[in-house]
Amino acid sequence: MTEPAAAAPVPTRRVSFEAALHDLPRHFAADGDLILSHFFAAMSSVFPDGEEFFVRSVRRFRDQVGDPELRSQVAGFIGQESVHGREHRALNARLAELGYPTKRYEWLTRRSLAIRERIATDRANLAATAALEHFTATLAELALSDERARDLPGHAAVRSVFLWHALEESEHKAVAFDVYRTVGGSERTRVWTMRGLRLGFVVAMTAMVAASLLGDPATYRPGRLRRSWRAFRRTPMMQRRVWDQLREYDRPGFHPDDHDTAALVDQWRLELFGPDGSLVDHLVVAGARP
Repeated sequence: MTEPAAAAPVPTRRVSFEAALHDLPRHFAADGDLILSHFFAAMSSVFPDGEEFFVRSVRRFRDQVGDPELRSQVAGFIGQESVHGREHRALNARLAELGYPTKRYEWLTRRSLAIRERIATDRANLAATAALEHFTATLAELALSDERARDLPGHAAVRSVFLWHALEESEHKAVAFDVYRTVGGSERTRVWTMRGLRLGFVVAMTAMVAASLLGDPATYRPGRLRRSWRAFRRTPMMQRRVWDQLREYDRPGFHPDDHDTAALVDQWRLELFGPDGSLVDHLVVAGARP
């Protein structure tokens, strides 16, 4: 087994966005868009229990990681993912008050992952974590590099949650992958796990958004769903290059750092948490800046 090369530190930032969510409107996405609002609500709903699954999957192998830099990154990964889960749970609670089925989706996510953990091996779950981290890293890179993508969440507080999340996903995007490689995970399992999850995740998210829309009276207003779908198809998330980047994971010898996002990470660390960073006021622990 080979240990991964040295990489940048993964800082844990203690933040809170809960107070900023109090004035969140029902359709909070850009221009009050219907589908985008339900899309971001569905995405947020899978994060808390998904992040906890990621933490458990990586933590089970922490003692097998000999490289001190990777061990430090694992600690940062666990810290970041834990805070992500907490903040998205707060967002989900507010969205549930507005009528979104986020708490039901949290329960479904928790149940499905519990079943997976009972029937799959620890290494298979680590492979799933590495694959899903490529999903989040791909979307994070899109958000950090494309202003149109950054604007889609609309409401300032939701935008801040997803932008902070995107920064930290980019910071730790290779950690689960490097742990998987370090403990001897096979290329075959890595690739086939992604092939299954890539389709499964898209199908599951589509079903969740569709079910959520069915419960929203606005869906049935003449023309609104059709206009929203036309707009959604033009969003950066629906570009072919996003799907192509997800498929890069299947390439032999792939590594998350093949997409060099170091400059993006440096830029957004400064913009969000630098001396005049836009999210500094959301830090709740002194000295939490990078």
